[in-house]
Amino acid sequence: MNLRDLVYGLYARRVEGRLDHDQVPKHIGVILDGNRRWAKASGGTTTQGHRAGADKISEFLGWCAETDVEVVTLWMLSTDNFDRPESELGPLLGIIEDAVSGLARDGRWRVHHVGTMDLMPARTQLVLKEAEQATLDNTGILVNVAVGYGGRQEIADAVRSLLLDHAEKGTSFEELAELVDIDVISEHLYTRGQPDPDLVIRTSGEQRLSGFMMWQSAHSEYYFCEVFWPAFRKVDFLRALRDYAARHRRYGG
Repeated sequence: MNLRDLVYGLYARRVEGRLDHDQVPKHIGVILDGNRRWAKASGGTTTQGHRAGADKISEFLGWCAETDVEVVTLWMLSTDNFDRPESELGPLLGIIEDAVSGLARDGRWRVHHVGTMDLMPARTQLVLKEAEQATLDNTGILVNVAVGYGGRQEIADAVRSLLLDHAEKGTSFEELAELVDIDVISEHLYTRGQPDPDLVIRTSGEQRLSGFMMWQSAHSEYYFCEVFWPAFRKVDFLRALRDYAARHRRYGG
């Protein structure tokens, strides 16, 4: 172990030792950003960057388990990403399939897909469905894998689901207009029944949400980290938790 690793380890333990577990967010959303830029900076290929990003997920979930986080939402692929060249998209979907299958095999996590299936190839759809089914009875962290996810798409899908549900019940438009409120729409989101994210982390230095959990993050705290996702360290995670704990949340202003 070199001096840098020793100092890093001591600093990480110091930050962790001062962490108040009562102030830890129960639901963390993460925008896994920077895989391609990390690969370019490292002299690797785009596919190698995506693979390194996928490999980081298990380690990250381990940190979450150590700090009593209950729900994690990982934005792995947006609806906009389907516009990427097939030469990149094909390998990326394969990497995501491997990552999701790995989460299911791990045995600790309960995997839940959030996003639209319509844009994805049959193989990817099957992997997501099988992972959900295989981990249904697991009691560890609930891991939302956001694949084919877009915030505006989620709201559109929620409204569509709401309308179809009440069409089947024979609800009139007048009755529907009377009953629709925030809670009713929330019941049709991809994350229905789950707590909203307390903390949203975005890596790579980008300071925007890009539509991530638009509805659910109304009262979330945001933490923007300069580090690319494949290089995200435990100390970066602990700093995010420390920053979150230091803030005073004021709902509605």
